[in-house]
Amino acid sequence: MQVNLKVLAGPYKDRIFAFNQHDTFLIGRTNDAHLCLPDDRFFSRNHCLLEIDPPRCFLRDLGSTNGTFVNGQRVREAFLQHGDRIQGGESVLLVEVNAQAPVDPDATLRDEEVTRPAIVFVECVNCSRREQAQASSSDEHLTFLCDECREELKRTPQPVPGYDMVRVLGRGGMGCVMLARAQKTGRAVAIKTLLPECAVSDTAMRRFLREIDVAAALRHSNIVEFVDRGAHNGVVYLVTEFVEGADAAKLADTRGGQLPCAETVSIVAQALDALSYAHSLGFIHRDIKDQNILVSSTAPNFTAKLTDFGLAKSFKQSGMSGVTMAGESAGTIAYMPPEQIRNFRDVRPQSDIYAVGMTAYSLLTGEIALNLAQKSSMAETIKAIFEQPTIPLRQRAPHVPAAVCEIIDRALNKDPTQRWQSAGAMRTALMHA
Repeated sequence: MQVNLKVLAGPYKDRIFAFNQHDTFLIGRTNDAHLCLPDDRFFSRNHCLLEIDPPRCFLRDLGSTNGTFVNGQRVREAFLQHGDRIQGGESVLLVEVNAQAPVDPDATLRDEEVTRPAIVFVECVNCSRREQAQASSSDEHLTFLCDECREELKRTPQPVPGYDMVRVLGRGGMGCVMLARAQKTGRAVAIKTLLPECAVSDTAMRRFLREIDVAAALRHSNIVEFVDRGAHNGVVYLVTEFVEGADAAKLADTRGGQLPCAETVSIVAQALDALSYAHSLGFIHRDIKDQNILVSSTAPNFTAKLTDFGLAKSFKQSGMSGVTMAGESAGTIAYMPPEQIRNFRDVRPQSDIYAVGMTAYSLLTGEIALNLAQKSSMAETIKAIFEQPTIPLRQRAPHVPAAVCEIIDRALNKDPTQRWQSAGAMRTALMHA
């Protein structure tokens, strides 16, 4: 599948932007925008953001002054269909959805090669409810869970073959996490279920499982050990070691929302040790936050382990997530650096460094390093990430040593080149501080 944005009018007339995998597209006057319109005063600096996951396309206006229009109607957000027109000022973009993508990812299809996606009926694997979906061809097999069953499976997950379920440990956007025991060995394990947000092709499912297998090769004392994976009745499951304890966010909650400096530094240093190892092998986490650091034992001898390594990227790039900015919480997005939101595909180690800095800031203060209200909208959060300076840690945590504050503030620099350039360097600085 491929989505094209064809410019019909404006400075970029006749330009085509093509997307054959999950990505984002920013329009505005800022130099960092993919469609940069510095001389059109109709546009705000960061005007609107599109998230594209072929064949799906979602537009979000970022609180622009003059608005974003779809088919002549001003919108704050909208799911886009083939043939929709996006307009702002003199610029008009046409949305095209094609059934196949070119072999060369940088090429675009000629008009005579373009075919529209087939509209097929898919059946929920849980309740047999039928709905329409887009497919590359009329005979493509798709696995589908309806919205009602997805929510029910979060509340009451199905058993996984080979494991006895003990209890639910937590629920999240992708599914839930359960404590279970392996029937053959009796080993206690954690099972995370992943519920596809949309109809998923067999090809996408296989790609996702292959990517998980690659990330599973990571072996480090501060990374949760991978045990098994599979799919059952349309639900993907990942089996990992069970870490007795809580995630860092819950640990902070038990202490009134904040952790002492020494405990925070210990947890963050262990996470950086894990990242240093993973980055050296070419792996980027992409979703570091306090909920994804599991902490066991008791203070001051905490053991911290990163979980969900590369899971966010694999879930998105396989097409199983649908469009995440339509359903993901603003709180999750708040940990991401600007470059990761602008370009989901090209994420570097320095993006993980920023997320570690935001995690440390949150553990020390109970807040993120942006001036946002507790229930800020997704658009407000994204705009703040792009445009607001971060609030110095010392301003909110005067009890934290100045040297530690400087290290965390540097990790939160909006410019990736001004952050710590490696997890190892940041960890060393923390240990000396």
